Amino acid sequence: MEVLFNTKISDEHLERVRAGFPDLTVHRAESIDEAEALIANCEVLVTWWSNFVPDLLQAPKLKWVHSLAAGVDGFFLPPIKSGEVLLTNSSGIHGLPMAEHVMAIMLAFSRGIFRYARQQKERRWERLRLSELNGKTLGVIGMGSIGQEIAQHGAAFGMRVLGVKRNPGQQYPGVDRMVSMEGLDMVLKESDYVVLSVPLTPETDKMIGRRELELMKPDSILINVARGEVIDEAALIEALRENIIGGAGLDVFETEPLPESSPLWELENCLITPHCAALSPQYMARAVDLFCRNLEAYRNGQPMPNLVDPVRGY
Repeated sequence: MEVLFNTKISDEHLERVRAGFPDLTVHRAESIDEAEALIANCEVLVTWWSNFVPDLLQAPKLKWVHSLAAGVDGFFLPPIKSGEVLLTNSSGIHGLPMAEHVMAIMLAFSRGIFRYARQQKERRWERLRLSELNGKTLGVIGMGSIGQEIAQHGAAFGMRVLGVKRNPGQQYPGVDRMVSMEGLDMVLKESDYVVLSVPLTPETDKMIGRRELELMKPDSILINVARGEVIDEAALIEALRENIIGGAGLDVFETEPLPESSPLWELENCLITPHCAALSPQYMARAVDLFCRNLEAYRNGQPMPNLVDPVRGY
């Protein structure tokens, strides 16, 4: 069996794969041209959504694509939709850094950190009105592995945590109440901080628009670490300008990189980070270990832990 890593990956991480599966032939391609030259004999492709090339799916021996990211909205091309080519993702490795990123954004708002950073540049000594996370309500929309980690971090800060999930059949650590999507309006109304951690699917596309923003508290903070398309960006800009909500912390956007012309850059109640919430020095080590777990299951004909359902989209 031949495996192609179409990504920048260190020799150390490739050796971890080879050590666990010494009979595999493992290739590395850091450019599209290299990948196209090697893919013909490969059964497995490991790649990022951002450099995914549809032409690679035409490889005659390809049976499985593994995404190094959790989001796979760009992968649903005919061979994957039909099930001819399996698709797995790296869901499960992003929770810790993304939860810390979300907490950093919440603290930046509650303690005024990003506003104080602006004042420091102006050499301006002015105290702001500050608050605490303790006792506030955190609404987590999307309770996959990332949402679960965010919920536990929020609970550790003494927050009341509400979780929203399509099928909320179980209780999760740190969550005070779980509801289905039918309970989304209630969660928006009650939460001081709303965090979006859902996959991008037809159901979640533009799930937060003007109506939903108007349901939120006037001092509430909306945080998006999911996909930019989950929010109606134009409606959010209007809501921030009109102080319909207190602010937004955004790591993802409808267009990336965020255009210099975007009004979001100039809004004082908007904190922007460049799609970096999942970044960590441990990212690739965790991603390789997860891939190896799926590879072991694949070779043994067992259920793959990260198999994506092409119908649901995650």
